Amino acid sequence: MAFVKACALSELESDTPKRVEIDGTPVSLVKTGGEVFAINDICSHANVSLSEGEVEDCAIECWLHGSSFDLRTGKPSGLPATRPVPVYPVQIQGDDVLVSVTQES
Repeated sequence: MAFVKACALSELESDTPKRVEIDGTPVSLVKTGGEVFAINDICSHANVSLSEGEVEDCAIECWLHGSSFDLRTGKPSGLPATRPVPVYPVQIQGDDVLVSVTQES
C-alpha cells in the first residue's frame, strides 16, 4: 500500500468533512471520536460530494437525499443508497494524515 500525505492533522476540525484529492481520487477526510477516517467523497446513489454533508455517530450523510454511510465500512445505513462507497486506510505520522487509495495486488 502506498500512503500519501492528504493534509495536516491540524487542518481537520472534529465532525467536519474535508475534501482532498489523492492520485485523482476524491476523498472525504473526517476526524471524529478521536480517529481519522477516509472515505470516497462521491455518494454511490447520486454522484455528489459527501464532504458537503453532516457527520454524526461515525457516519457521513449525503446532503442531497439523506443517505448515510458508515465511516468505518462505507456501507449505507438507509435508502436511497444501496451500494457502499470505498473506505481507505489512514495513518497518522506526527501532524501528517496519510491515506492509501491503492489496492493491494
